[in-house]
Amino acid sequence: MSVLVVDVGTTGLRAAIVRDDGTIAAMHHSPCPPSAPAPGLVEFDPGAMARLALAACEALLADTGPVRAVGVTAQRASTLAWRRSTGEPLGPGIGWQDLRTVGDCISLRTTHGLVFAPNQTGTKAAWLVHHGLGDAPLDDVCIGTIDAWIVRALTGGDAHVTDPSHACVSGAYDVDAATWDARVLGLLGVPPECMPRVVGSHGPIAAARALPGAPPIAALVGDQQSSLVGQGCVRAGDAKITFGTGGMLDVCTGHERPAVLARSAHGTYPLVAYGPGAAGEPRSSGASASPTRTVWAREAICISAGSNVEWLREDMGLVASAEETDALAASVPDAGGVTYVPALLGIGTPHWDYGARGTLLGLTRGATRAHVVRAVLEGVAHRGADLLDAARADTGLAPAALRIDGGMSRNDTFVQALADATGLPVEASAVTEATTLGAAYLAGAAVGVWPSVEAAAATRRARRVAHPARPLDRSQWHEAVRRSRGWIPALSALDF
Repeated sequence: MSVLVVDVGTTGLRAAIVRDDGTIAAMHHSPCPPSAPAPGLVEFDPGAMARLALAACEALLADTGPVRAVGVTAQRASTLAWRRSTGEPLGPGIGWQDLRTVGDCISLRTTHGLVFAPNQTGTKAAWLVHHGLGDAPLDDVCIGTIDAWIVRALTGGDAHVTDPSHACVSGAYDVDAATWDARVLGLLGVPPECMPRVVGSHGPIAAARALPGAPPIAALVGDQQSSLVGQGCVRAGDAKITFGTGGMLDVCTGHERPAVLARSAHGTYPLVAYGPGAAGEPRSSGASASPTRTVWAREAICISAGSNVEWLREDMGLVASAEETDALAASVPDAGGVTYVPALLGIGTPHWDYGARGTLLGLTRGATRAHVVRAVLEGVAHRGADLLDAARADTGLAPAALRIDGGMSRNDTFVQALADATGLPVEASAVTEATTLGAAYLAGAAVGVWPSVEAAAATRRARRVAHPARPLDRSQWHEAVRRSRGWIPALSALDF
């Protein structure tokens, strides 16, 4: 009664075995960092990624034995192209952080009224069609996100598929029809036949015949939506934040379709958390059937979270390790009047100001290394509260608690600061990478390991719960954010 999960992140991939009690029995991690060949460009090696994924899966299965199903979760917008006939990548993949299509996004809005951001799949796919296929004929080209590429590797080329949680962030997906928007793809110059078929987020997809025993692939889900499920947030109003390099808040909003499928007034985005594929997709029967109704979520984004801790360690040299920030920040009772705005790459929700920059205020001769480190942790906590405030305003939902995962969730001083900033209990996940659990829950529910996604999610556990103890000064925080904004006017003028 185990599930194998392939979880591809920005800098590495994991393969894990998840048992029916929700515990991770074994895990294999392989670094797979992207490269930056020029400023603004982010690329990855698809061939290396596929080889690492297969090797990790084979190693785990050799150690633990057969599994009931396979789940796949991945960073959502990194895009690549390959030959349908051979599986040969047609050059490097384009990472989700890549900015080469900024000009295309501006042009599409001006000429066609299409709103794209450079971190969406649509313009990356268009760039590949126009610049990245070499002499490959279009009828032998597949374009997809990393989930589609991993499925291609696992099935030996039998399937070219994605799911609604990945497709909905492309800018070229018709949610109501559960398929690609032919008009938008036409304006992008992307042939629909190159794009993957959209299947349900969980349910029978294809056999992973590249693995021993050919277990069924039974779940495909985007990383943040997978984390939402992995944190047990499957009822309307449940909310989580994943604090990795950036911070992503997702709140489950239930089955009701949002009236507008675009960024809201408070800077959040509606997303498919998980849902069915196009009409006519095969479904299993009984309690483990594929979803027949879409479950929606709303997402708020902090562009820079854990990267601020990396800045403290790698660039400023104030700490020797990320772990050191916890004890050092706890060595002082407060930040001593120091305030830090973590805007190293701009501010996302709610302002979406790409020209804002990191700001350190309130320094005095008495400010110490500990005060600065604590101010950095509290600054990220304030940003978490900003995301929560925006989600509340846009959904009308009021989460009773906040669940968190990601690397910063292991920092107890930060977890307490987040509880103080939000005024809510904060539950830090027992499993740091809840994305892995979410894909397991969806796949396991599809094959009967659990009777439902809700039953699977009930196995989720918290490492610790922090309750609000000392409210942080939100009014001073908002003033600090105001001072950080507009530092680079040309970037602040951009709106995606």
